[in-house]
Amino acid sequence: MSQIFQNIFSKTVKSKVQEEEIKAAQIEKAIRSTKVELSRLMSDGFFILLAVLSAGFGLKGFLLPNNFIDGGVMGISLTIAKLTEIPLSILVVVVNLPFLMMGFSTIGKRFALKSIVAIVLLAIAVHFIPFPIITNDKLLIAIFGGFFLGLGIGLAIRGGSVIDGTEVLAIFASKKTSLTIGDFILILNIIIFSVAAYVFTIEIALYAMLTYLATSKTVDFVISGIEEYIGVTIISNNYEQIRVAIIENLGRGCTLYSGRRGQSLEETEIIYTLITRLELSKLRTEIDKIDPNAFVIMHSIKDAKGGMIKKRPLK
Repeated sequence: MSQIFQNIFSKTVKSKVQEEEIKAAQIEKAIRSTKVELSRLMSDGFFILLAVLSAGFGLKGFLLPNNFIDGGVMGISLTIAKLTEIPLSILVVVVNLPFLMMGFSTIGKRFALKSIVAIVLLAIAVHFIPFPIITNDKLLIAIFGGFFLGLGIGLAIRGGSVIDGTEVLAIFASKKTSLTIGDFILILNIIIFSVAAYVFTIEIALYAMLTYLATSKTVDFVISGIEEYIGVTIISNNYEQIRVAIIENLGRGCTLYSGRRGQSLEETEIIYTLITRLELSKLRTEIDKIDPNAFVIMHSIKDAKGGMIKKRPLK
């Protein structure tokens, strides 16, 4: 009997220990998850704050004092502000509000809430912060006004929000129509620039196009990052030598996966690696040294994280 009780007691103790371990693991997971969420929130908040300051500077330091407009939803706000007595700080919120409602249903609640905060902060910055007027030169206004506005839009997107609802509207419209996101943005901007040419002057419309180009290119640059990556797929019989060269000579990681050639059905190993644009020439040189006939496919990667993306020191 004592042995039976001892076994029951032992199982009970083990069960409680396991329950405690599970609870401890759950608590640790919850703490880790909370830390990640807080870290991400602080990072996003920092990007949004920089976005607001940059966009506000572009608007009040360049575009607004010189009656310049931009494309997208911000261009609509600027046009209405010039045609009416309504302050831009109010229009930025009012015009973007319908698009944020679309974003709530299309992208998500967190995105919509962060975007509302970002746009309200931008309205406050435009209304209250006395940004200095930098120049009256029309070319500089178009280029640098577009640059700072694009920098703000790009940083806001990096922070998981928007201060210009153009892309949200485009995503929503692409789901409801046969138009792609790019097609919709193009059509919207053609309408905005046409209205600008009719209401104001053709010269203002042309400068608006230049401002929009500067804005869009800056947004692409900020989102893609300074160090844009190139994804490279390599198929070669000398895959082992190429793998070693990538690791030892370039200091990059790579992944091998199995495949079969289409004609002969011969099995082969395929190499995939990520490098920066500046390392592309060196990679080509290393491949040509080993196998000039290697089949190489390259494509742009907008962003990447994890793994061995950062270059490790060479031996």
